[in-house]
Amino acid sequence: MSVILSKEEAQTLLKKILSYSKAETCEVNILGEERGNIRYARNTVSTSGSLINKNISVQSSFGKKVGIATIDEFDDASIEKVVRRSEELAQLAPENPEFVLPLGPQQYLESNGYAEATANVVPASRAEAVGKSLELTRAQNLTGAGFLENRKGYTAMMNSKGLFAYYPSTSVEFSLTVRTQEGTGSGYVSRGYNDFSKLDTAAASNIAIGKAKNSVNAKAIEPGKYTVILEPAAGAVLLENLFFGLDARSADEGRSFLSKPGGKTKLGEKLVDERINIYSDPQYAELPTAPWAGDGRKLEKTSWIEKGVVKNLTYSRYWAEKKGVTATPPPNGIIMEGGTASLDELIKSTPKGILVTRLWYIRSVDPQTLLLTGLTRDGTFYIENGKIAYPVKNFRFNESPVIMLNNLEALGKSERTVSGESFQNYMIPPMKIRDFTFTSLSDAV
Repeated sequence: MSVILSKEEAQTLLKKILSYSKAETCEVNILGEERGNIRYARNTVSTSGSLINKNISVQSSFGKKVGIATIDEFDDASIEKVVRRSEELAQLAPENPEFVLPLGPQQYLESNGYAEATANVVPASRAEAVGKSLELTRAQNLTGAGFLENRKGYTAMMNSKGLFAYYPSTSVEFSLTVRTQEGTGSGYVSRGYNDFSKLDTAAASNIAIGKAKNSVNAKAIEPGKYTVILEPAAGAVLLENLFFGLDARSADEGRSFLSKPGGKTKLGEKLVDERINIYSDPQYAELPTAPWAGDGRKLEKTSWIEKGVVKNLTYSRYWAEKKGVTATPPPNGIIMEGGTASLDELIKSTPKGILVTRLWYIRSVDPQTLLLTGLTRDGTFYIENGKIAYPVKNFRFNESPVIMLNNLEALGKSERTVSGESFQNYMIPPMKIRDFTFTSLSDAV
């Protein structure tokens, strides 16, 4: 059996698996994927690998007693074995008070995240793409370390209530760190697409090279509050903490920045600057995602923050039933609308400020205010009279994305961005923020 099943093949297999079930309800998830990668360091390829993965996950329930078993063998005996095992585990399990019955049939949007150019990538394609990057770092006596991975695969699910979902997808991700020979300058770039033909490793590498060369001999300046321009990769690692925090239950239970006294929440209230619009859309051309959530709920275009106002929160099906509201599932991809300005235009409009290329080692300080701490890295620059004046030593910061989005001065054009913390893809604009709080210096490059 092929690792990547067509919709019809997946449907046939799922029906076979369900035919073995003796449980009151049964849900089956299957996936298949093929990955290939190249890793390189010190301007030399260190590994070239591939991965083939396929598995079956079966969830059986008797009343509120639930058991889950998985297997990576697809022969009939193994299929029956995993179904029986899930039923045995369910019978042994205590009741789950938050269990809800599986959904019935759903109508899903059409979303296309599968690109033939990516599906057809072979080792020689990866080697050629990485070779273009290595040529540039070697020629300029710089040191490059990077990773390129492409994937093709599918996920599918079916349950005993008649629900069936299937989604094929492809992806390619590229990241590169460039250092000067002395190790005093560093630059970074990352790119993520569904379509391999959109990846230009040479153009991306030149960005990291420029950051590395320009960040040499960084000056120390006093920590404090500065106007900053956050490149999309820097903004993403802060904003995703806000995205992940749009959870109704934590807000209702008083554990969130969206909580209010008396068990109330900030749903429907203005949270950030009115220029902020954040939504998800599985059909978004530059960031297509599966049109169904992990529990089978359909995903549609959903506004989360509109003109600064919190419009929706995510609900598990259990919590939605408990609260008597519609169960809005968590999104697979998030888009933050931007403006029309380029990064260069944002810099030109800034009399004094700091350009931040990348943030990392993000940690929570206070969940109630969404206060975060972390470090800048891979190129931090002082802006004076609309121009990059000189590189500055890295900082530790303490900042909340909620406060940050209330101190917004300008937005640039949104672009697809890979988070350096979660490795998820978003559409994020560069942002100019006033009074961003740097608390101390860091000697890291």
